[in-house]
Amino acid sequence: MTESLFRAVLEAADISAVSQLVLRVFVSRDLGLWEQMRDCFHDDSMVRISWIKASGPEYVRRSKEMAERNVQASHRLGPIFVTPAGDRAIAQLAGIVEVTMSSHARLLFRVERREGVWRLFGFDAVYLRDEIAPVIPGQTVAVDPDALRTFRPSYRLLSYCLASSGFPVPNDLAGVDRPDLVDALILEIYGWASLTPPH
Repeated sequence: MTESLFRAVLEAADISAVSQLVLRVFVSRDLGLWEQMRDCFHDDSMVRISWIKASGPEYVRRSKEMAERNVQASHRLGPIFVTPAGDRAIAQLAGIVEVTMSSHARLLFRVERREGVWRLFGFDAVYLRDEIAPVIPGQTVAVDPDALRTFRPSYRLLSYCLASSGFPVPNDLAGVDRPDLVDALILEIYGWASLTPPH
């Protein structure tokens, strides 16, 4: 086997391992496999999404509490794009979280291999848009526009639903309505892996 082929095989194995790790986080979350989900995160990892800014282990604990309060979520994930950088990698994908509404976001993961094991080091989201649709076709969902005034356009319905369930959402998250925040987040994430952000 040539050296370049050997490197390509190793890179493909890393990309597969990172992709499976990202999938394992969400399958574990949706199925309530909390120990399996916990094993996906480094202890010093950081999760910064709509309803929480905390370590990976704390995110798992709070996700379990959320599920126990019957605030359910179901994740639909798009293809995972992995950019490897030695023992670090960036993974991103489009995802939809379905609760009583759908929030469209681009999810970004910082992944790091330590002692031969890939685990998540960071998990962030860039919010694109959200929507509410009735569970039963033909029904209507009424949301008071005044209740949405204080929320950002890229995740206003997500903020409304989570705040109504006791999970307040900060107004300074990266979203397409604030390109400055998106640019700063992308620079931070890719800089962490010593990579140049894609153009």
